[in-house]
Amino acid sequence: MVKGTSRRVIVVDSPDAELFEQAIFIVRSDLASERGVSAQMLVDEACRVAKSCTRGKMKRRRTLAPLSWRASPVFWSLLGALGVGAAWLTAALV
Repeated sequence: MVKGTSRRVIVVDSPDAELFEQAIFIVRSDLASERGVSAQMLVDEACRVAKSCTRGKMKRRRTLAPLSWRASPVFWSLLGALGVGAAWLTAALV
């Protein structure tokens, strides 16, 4: 919690309201004064970042198969034990 300080923020409505309602960006205090960045440039950049983050997360989530690589740790432990057992059996028979 910040006390006694005012901060400039940009609030962007989410392009995909399924996950997030709004994105809040805190603007650096030295940005506008030293680099001459306009308010419209700040809003445009905030919208671009919010859209790119939402699109990237949604695409990855939709392309994964339900059980591919996200199986339970018990499954992976049993699979590892099976592999070690097979290697041990192969070494014992050779």
